[in-house]
Parts: sequence; structure tokens; C-alpha cells
Amino acid sequence: MKRILSAAEIILIIVVAVIPLFPNLPYRLNSYLSWEGAYRIMQGQIPFKDFGMPVGYMYWVIPSIFFKLFGAQMITLIKAQLFINLLAGFAFRSILRNLQVAQVIRFAGILVFCLSYSLPNYWPWYNHTVIVYELIALAFLISFLTGKPSKWQYLSLFLSGVFVFFSFFTKQDGGALAFLLCLALLAYDAIIEKRWAPITVFVGAVVATGLLMILPLLPYGFGYWFNHGQPPHSSRVSITDILTEFLISSQWLKFYLALIAIILLASVKNLQVFLQNKRQMLFTLLTLGIIAEAAIFQVTSYLPVDNNIFYHSFAIVYILSGLVALLPINIDTWKSAIVFTAAILLWWSQSYWKYIERFALPSSPETYTTNTHGGYTYADVVNRNTYMIELDTTAIPLHQWRTPALRSFHKVLLPGPTVDGIERLMNLDLVKNNKNLKVLNMSELTPLAAEIPFTLETGKDYPLWFHKGVGMFDKETNMFVDRVNNKYYDLVIFEYVPYSNNFYPFKVREALQENYSRIDTFPVPRNPSSHAWVEIYVQEK
Repeated sequence: MKRILSAAEIILIIVVAVIPLFPNLPYRLNSYLSWEGAYRIMQGQIPFKDFGMPVGYMYWVIPSIFFKLFGAQMITLIKAQLFINLLAGFAFRSILRNLQVAQVIRFAGILVFCLSYSLPNYWPWYNHTVIVYELIALAFLISFLTGKPSKWQYLSLFLSGVFVFFSFFTKQDGGALAFLLCLALLAYDAIIEKRWAPITVFVGAVVATGLLMILPLLPYGFGYWFNHGQPPHSSRVSITDILTEFLISSQWLKFYLALIAIILLASVKNLQVFLQNKRQMLFTLLTLGIIAEAAIFQVTSYLPVDNNIFYHSFAIVYILSGLVALLPINIDTWKSAIVFTAAILLWWSQSYWKYIERFALPSSPETYTTNTHGGYTYADVVNRNTYMIELDTTAIPLHQWRTPALRSFHKVLLPGPTVDGIERLMNLDLVKNNKNLKVLNMSELTPLAAEIPFTLETGKDYPLWFHKGVGMFDKETNMFVDRVNNKYYDLVIFEYVPYSNNFYPFKVREALQENYSRIDTFPVPRNPSSHAWVEIYVQEK
């Protein structure tokens, strides 16, 4: 049975990672950032020299390699995420193996991990990649802490430090939490084993990797992008926000903590013996550390929703292991394996049911009303049981989405009116008859850089994305306003989100309205479109 379940774990990780390759997938919010960063690096641009950003560039390394191998398409991002999900799944499996988790519970934990964390994350996003690097670092560290002494053992420790910095250089908050968690595990090891060399090696690996990656960037204003005290930069970390979110919400986190506390109360008969049980203590510290990280991460990195969902896998494995030790359950049987698997499939049915419902089951009849806004007609989905209309009346039903006839959008669905707008843009004489257009693309349609085509602007002051207060500040906003006032661009693609002053600064739009002609407007490439539009501007004749 153990060999079969071990093989099933590998197959499960691979199959779940591969599933998103087959259907046509709807465009995911924020995918534009994944595409442009990978595209720029693929073209040989150097982060912080040719474009600035408030995070490290490790997030774009894997997608840019896949762009080189498979071409700069949106579907290539999904292929890159397939690889990232494989790394995550096998890192998690390695952690459980080295902690000697019972085979049936290990399979159950991997099933939870795949359904809750891998399957929903089929587009790359830095709030996911930062955790994947951390999982790899933890896999190397647990291997070192639980392995037999050998001359190669310290290589795992060194690699753990390298990947912790990779995590930090993907996103600072997740990487810093990964560093602290690894340091806590090493501190426990130092106390129990009475050795301090591992901490020195680990910290040395983190520092050495950091120096190798940061020192070449210092001449290009690296500190500015990393919030090195320049106004109007400000901290986004608030202890009050973290406590409030944890105490008011975070039901699963608090539930798991309560269960773990009860299990420890029932199982720990002798505290000194428990503290000396290295493998069990490492498992306990790791699980509690992951839960603490999830409580912080949900506030400091809040997009997408539930991006901290990785904690479920660690918590459920720990709780099941504790319950099995306390209860008269024979875990090494097919009966246990079937019951555990069925329970988890029921628990996480929302992750896979949408695929079954879409492709294997007949769709239920829907009722629609129509409304017109901004020259476009939208279908409002009406619940066939309650006859209540969806509150967002700009929602475009998925059956009205289609794939643009552009290579970069292959197998990616966009709202029909958005595709119509892209086609009108591509058919403009200005676009068809000019090879050296100067274009400002301040929208989510970043793949148009490969379709129009136009040369992306570069410079250490040029932001990779236009999130005010995060990736773009007053200096950058004024730079674009000056260029628009001087009619530097032949074509401007601007995304107007009237309810948000944090993206695509209004100052730039005001300058466009004064100096350019708006010739087209169409919905943004996501659902619901939420009263946001892509506007096309050209120079006045």
C-alpha cells in the first residue's frame, strides 16, 4: 500500500499541475504584470536598470525562461505556473517525508495541498511564487535538520539560505517571514544539538546570495524602489491591522490553533520529553510558524483573496497526525486511506467541481436581462430560483467571452466587447502603417507590445506597473504628465478606473484629455468590468 500511495502522490501533483493547460481559461486580473515583467527580461532588459519595481525580480525569472522556450504568450504564463506548481508540490511532499508523517496522512495532506493551493493558482503571481520559494527553502532545511550527518548535509542548509533570499527577492514580506521561520527552526536545533554552525552557514548563505544579487543594482536607484525612506513612500505593515483581521475574521486559523492546543494538551505528558523529541518539535514549530505567517501574510499581501491558503495543508496534516496518535485508529489500511481521501474530496469540492460542471455536465438554463452602458449591451445573469439580478450589472457572462485572433492571447478568453475593442485598435491606420510608434500602454493589455508592435520604454525611473504608492510615485506620475503635455506619444492606451485613485493616476488622464483625442473606449479585460474602461488616445490632427 505504501508504494502505491507514494506513486499516487507523484501522479497527483503532476496531474493537478497539468489540468489548467487543456481548457481555454478566462483572463485573470493582474496577469498583465506577469506578462510584461517576463517579456522585458526575455528581451534582455535588466531589472532596476531598464525598469523599476518595488519587489525583487525573482518572480519573473521562471516566466521569462518559459517565454524564451515557448514564446511570449499568455498561455506560456500558465505553462510556467505548471512548473512552479510542480516545484511547490514536490517541496511540500519532501517536507512531510522528512518529518516521517504516516503514509496515509501524507497522501491526504498532499491532496489538500493540490486542491487548495495548486489547482486554483494556474496563473503566476508573486504572492504565490514567494511562498513556493519558501517551501523549497523549508524542504532543504528540514532535510538538513532531520538527515544523517554527512559532508553533503551542509549543501542542503546552504541551498535553504539561497532560496530564502529568492523568496525575499520575490516579495519582501513573505521572504522576511520565511527567514524568521527558518531561523526559529535552526535556533531550536542549536539548543537541542548544542551547535551554532548551522545558523552561521544559513545566515551566510542568505547574505551572500543577497550581496551577489543586489550589489550590481545599487548604481540604478535600487534603494528608491525598496522604500528606502524617500517620500511619499510609506510602510504598509500595521500591527493593528494584523490583530484586527485575525481576531475579527481568520476563522480557520483560530480553529486550527484551538485544535492544535487541545491535541498538545492531551498528548504532552512530560514537557521535557516532548521538547527533546526533535522531529515532533520541528513539526510543531513549523506548523505554528506557518499559521503565524498566514495571519500576517493575509494583511500585508491581500491579493488575490485567500493567497495565504497554504496553511491548510500543514495544519490538517499536523492535526490528523495528532488525532491518530491519540485515538485507536489503524492508519495503515486501505479503509483509512479511502475514508481520508473521500473526506478531503468533499471538503475541497469547490476546487474541482467547477471543472466538472463546465466540461462534463449540462449547463443549467439561465435567464438574462439586458442593460446598456457606455454604448455596450451587457447581460445580467438572473438566478433562476430566486430571480434576483446580480448586483454588478456590468458582468459579462462567460459564454460571451472569446479568444482574440492574436498570438499572444492564444487560449485566453476575454469579454466580447473587449475583444471588439482590441480588433478596432489593431485595424487603425496609425497602427497598421507605422513601425516605430511611440506608445504608452497604461492598461492591462500589456501583450499588445508584441502585437502592434512597439518598443517598450526603459530607464531606471520607468515603473514596471502603475500602482500609485506601490509601483509608482509622484516623480513617475509627473514624468508621464510631462511627456503627454509635450505630445511625446503617438498612441496612448489608458485604463480608466474611476472608483480607484491607486491605479493609472488621474493626473495622466487629465493631461491626455487636454492634449490628445480619445477615439475609442471599451471594457477592461476582466469580469466583472466594474465600471472601468480602456481608452484609446491619439494626437490631435
